[in-house]
Amino acid sequence: MDLTKDPIPGLVRKIAVPASIGFFFNTMYNVVDTFFAGFISTDALAALSISFPVFFIIIAMGSGISQGGTALIANALGEKDQAKAHHTCVQCLSFGAFFAVALTALGLLSAPMLFQILGASGEYLEIALDYINLILCGTLFIVIQSIANACLNAQGDTKTYRNVLIASFFLNCVLDPWFMYGGLGIPSMGIKGIALATIMIQFLGMLYVLHRLSRTKLWEGPILSMLAPSVTYREIARQGFPASFNMVSVAVGIFIITLFISKFSTESVAAYGIATRIEQIIILPTIGLNIAVLSMTGQNNGAKKPERIRETLVTTMKYGLIMMAAGGLLLFFAAETMMRFFSEDSTVIRHGTDYLEIASITLCSYVILFQTVNLLQGLKKPFYGLVIGVYRQVLAPCIVFYLLAFKMDMQESGVWWGIFLVTWSAAIISYFYGRNILRRRLSSAAECNEP
Repeated sequence: MDLTKDPIPGLVRKIAVPASIGFFFNTMYNVVDTFFAGFISTDALAALSISFPVFFIIIAMGSGISQGGTALIANALGEKDQAKAHHTCVQCLSFGAFFAVALTALGLLSAPMLFQILGASGEYLEIALDYINLILCGTLFIVIQSIANACLNAQGDTKTYRNVLIASFFLNCVLDPWFMYGGLGIPSMGIKGIALATIMIQFLGMLYVLHRLSRTKLWEGPILSMLAPSVTYREIARQGFPASFNMVSVAVGIFIITLFISKFSTESVAAYGIATRIEQIIILPTIGLNIAVLSMTGQNNGAKKPERIRETLVTTMKYGLIMMAAGGLLLFFAAETMMRFFSEDSTVIRHGTDYLEIASITLCSYVILFQTVNLLQGLKKPFYGLVIGVYRQVLAPCIVFYLLAFKMDMQESGVWWGIFLVTWSAAIISYFYGRNILRRRLSSAAECNEP
């Protein structure tokens, strides 16, 4: 598979479909956690919800470094510089390992304070800490797995991670109830069992992805001598940190949303946690398209082929908008039914249904926003993602949520409508900015080709 020469629609399908299937099972993995937590208590469901921002920071830092690595490696491969691609791959892995250790320490120290800010106390706080402290111990596995997968993505391989995520889902279906309730020599651990299952699965996934990476050309060459920090760290940080902080801003955004809705009730927090997982399932088909945009843009940027970049974006945008239009209809009419699958609490169901009905007309904005940000990442312009992330997740929500939820007395609905307004505004801004950057690249290429 040559990302710089093969027909684009076929390449998009080859990259996006396996990735989307994989992320479907990854989301279902989280759904399984939510499903079994519901058997413990409403406090356990709420604990998963308030733990998610901290958990997501781990995922965000790993994914951000991974996106930066994918862009750098893909550009090097597009330039046909195999030695540079190999060196960047190894450096990304060592960079991620150092960062994961620091992130673990920071998380263990800050989690109690964060949860208390969100209103957790007593048994509610204890349950949340039981879960997140174990998750934090697996940070290294999560980050390294993500970076190793990024090295495969840069080569157009999304099937390996798909297989990992499918296997992880089925293994989680077994381990969650086993560790929760105990049996066969395992004591009953409750919510700690859900966290322990995640750590074990992430460790096994990391080993497999590293094994697959070791069989590619990116692994050909010295390894141990390249693990030490070098000037490449600076480029990884320059590309990866904006993407990381962009994703961290998502975690901050979830924290802000949770902070606002926690002012109303624990049921609202639980409803948000369930509803967002349902929303993620609907969005899943487009995740693979984002990866296709990043990988194909990176290699074609390195190969100096902006026309293929434009065609890639047009193709993926069309696919994504069609799928989210259909997904929006499904979400709107089946919202209550979906909520009832996870909770019998009528208040939780009502709040979650309200959120999902508004989310149904927000879905298309995610396609425009995420594909544009991945386009710019592939063009080695990662800073925009951070800027728009801070706007979408921090600055605008604090203002809009406050005005709608409290000043206009819309309460939880004010937060739901605030998400709609902020996301669509970010998508529109991103679309016009990305289009302008791509036009400049096309014009520059046209001038270079003039006789």
